[in-house]
Amino acid sequence: MKVMIRETAKGMEAYVPKKDLEEMIVETEKPGLWGGWAKLANGWVFAMPDFAEAPGLPITVDARRLATGEE
Repeated sequence: MKVMIRETAKGMEAYVPKKDLEEMIVETEKPGLWGGWAKLANGWVFAMPDFAEAPGLPITVDARRLATGEE
């Protein structure tokens, strides 16, 4: 699923255009976000792609949703 990641004054934010969902990233598996999972404020968890070097933001990536927060 396409997810746009951007930096805001409050921290990292994810936008999922297909769901018109905009949420803050509240927890990550790895310090740099990339290559692990990222949890959004609404409970959704995404597997983020791995990059050799952290890309510039904003960026749109293909991320796989692991959880919806409803489990």
